[in-house]
Amino acid sequence: MPIISQRSGRDERTALYPPELLPHFDDAFVASFDLFEEYIARQTLAIFRSTGLEAACRDEVSVDGAIERARLAPEIARIPVAWILSMIAQQGWISRRAGAQGGFLYRVDNALSDLDPAAIRMKQERQDAACLPSYDIVALAAAHYPAVLRGEISGEQALFGGEGIIPWVKYFSNDNPIYAVSNTVGAIAAARALPAGPADILEIGGGLGSGAEALLDELDGRREAVASYHFTDVSPLFLKRAQRNLARRHPRAPLSLGPLDIDRPFEGQGLAPDRYSLVYGVNVLHVARDLAGTLRELRRVLRRGGLLVMAECVRPFEGRSFHLELVFNLLSSFRDAVLVPGWRPNSGFLTPEQWRAALEANGFEDVRVFPDIAAIRDAYPSFVAAALVARRA
Repeated sequence: MPIISQRSGRDERTALYPPELLPHFDDAFVASFDLFEEYIARQTLAIFRSTGLEAACRDEVSVDGAIERARLAPEIARIPVAWILSMIAQQGWISRRAGAQGGFLYRVDNALSDLDPAAIRMKQERQDAACLPSYDIVALAAAHYPAVLRGEISGEQALFGGEGIIPWVKYFSNDNPIYAVSNTVGAIAAARALPAGPADILEIGGGLGSGAEALLDELDGRREAVASYHFTDVSPLFLKRAQRNLARRHPRAPLSLGPLDIDRPFEGQGLAPDRYSLVYGVNVLHVARDLAGTLRELRRVLRRGGLLVMAECVRPFEGRSFHLELVFNLLSSFRDAVLVPGWRPNSGFLTPEQWRAALEANGFEDVRVFPDIAAIRDAYPSFVAAALVARRA
């Protein structure tokens, strides 16, 4: 997310970013974000080596061929290996060409440099140490890639097992600028979209509560705008921590908390139809296994004319890998989506056009992306934090 636009060669942030977001994308944040992207690129190169993929690509090979040569588990490794090879090729470190049978062929043409991720981490520590929880999560994932791709442990065990929840508590925090920007974008979009009169709000996939915290902070001074706020997550542990955090931060907010699995029908989980005027979430909708089914459930619990606001990492260009997938490609819940031609061609993150088509195909209208990634991406292709805003048809 450089300061200088790739389109014009000058700083276009003021022209392209909404005024409310400009203070959050200042020079210091951009410097940290650029360092984080470089850190992930270097960790990807380390994974390329540690998984045996560098040796597998000494001769030109497809993704499936590289998996076979490196003796990885194909049912687990297909999406992560395709992403690794694509990222390494995007950096110009290996060559890529279209294969005659479709897909791409990759090859290591020249000796690869030794690029130490730790050197970038040290730069980030000097730049802004508050961002280091994001680095710790990436390092945790990178260390477990070989074992996960060989099928020795699951991605869920790797990321949530031995070290427990502590790294994630620090990562999913508004004290971590690299993650907090998603909460900020979502909170601003939701506050702008909030219907007139006291709103009944449902938050899905609320995690440890940092998204709710950001939204309630944004609405500070507009307490009459919120009649009720029902916070949900699938994890009892997350719910317990979120309850403690939110009670301390917003003791007078009209909060209730409860479990919700977005991959199961909502009515059997205690959510009545036509109940909420706003449904909100941060970085959750893209992990819905059956996105159409989840969107139907969200539409069902919204009142007629109610609003859906989902903060998401949005893929700027179809088919282009981006940095945050390094971590989440290890998780089966991220990889195993039900695919739908036209708007759900891949698991994980979607483009603005795919999100619009998905929402419109499943009972929503007046779909907007805040900020307008389609207008920003040619100038700043690394800008991926956005909120989807749509109305129940």
